[in-house]
Amino acid sequence: MAGEPQDDCLFCKIVAGHVPATIVRETETTVAFRDINPQAPTHVLIIPRAHHKDAAALALADPALAADLLREAQAVADEEKLDSYRVVFNTGAGAGQTVFHTHAHVLGGRGLEWPPG
Repeated sequence: MAGEPQDDCLFCKIVAGHVPATIVRETETTVAFRDINPQAPTHVLIIPRAHHKDAAALALADPALAADLLREAQAVADEEKLDSYRVVFNTGAGAGQTVFHTHAHVLGGRGLEWPPG
């Protein structure tokens, strides 16, 4: 069920403290941690504590929580002293989503080309 922890979800396990992560920020509704396979000098994932399979599902179920993720993206960028950065939500396997728990990637610290690829 949406919002409920999933036993087989890596990010739910991180939220619960069962899997270690390098946490950089925590709020009542979100957890931010460093990506284990960084694609830029700063690569932080921001996840909701509640389980939602992707950004679209989160936006439909809990728009306020979706907004919390975006606020935390700015907070991470501020703490990392990023003047410019990218926030990415991969939605679906074809877009590169590999963990089906909503997460925002905050990428920065180098030039980011467009289009991404």
